[in-house]
Amino acid sequence: MSNTLYDQDFFAWANEQARLLRAGRLSEADIGHIAEEIESMGRSEKRELVNRLSVLLMHLLKWRFQPSARGTSWRLTIEEQRHRLDDHLLDNPSLKATLDASIASGYKLAILGAARETGLDRGVFPVACPWSFEQVMDPDFWPEHP
Repeated sequence: MSNTLYDQDFFAWANEQARLLRAGRLSEADIGHIAEEIESMGRSEKRELVNRLSVLLMHLLKWRFQPSARGTSWRLTIEEQRHRLDDHLLDNPSLKATLDASIASGYKLAILGAARETGLDRGVFPVACPWSFEQVMDPDFWPEHP
């Protein structure tokens, strides 16, 4: 079992590392773990993007394929996710480079969620996301049932 502060008390370790970095005492800092934590934070931001996209896309699928169940809750969830995605991308503009892959990943989850929540067979939904990022973020975009 490790006896390092990193393993025993992450909060204390993080504060100690910040203090060392601010003091310019790089040789005393735990550079390996600091780099690992920074990479982990980046992955977490990407996961947040995929999660937000999956919720938005799931509700857009439900909106399109189950029009009889449309209501205020779905509308507000769509609007909320658009705002949260916009804020997240403003805070992390480099994530825009991952949008195609993030939409593809989020859409897979969206299909599963939409099938579960609507009771519709997942084969009803398009295999790939039928909308562009610009469409799903457009406040005037509300997909209609064909």
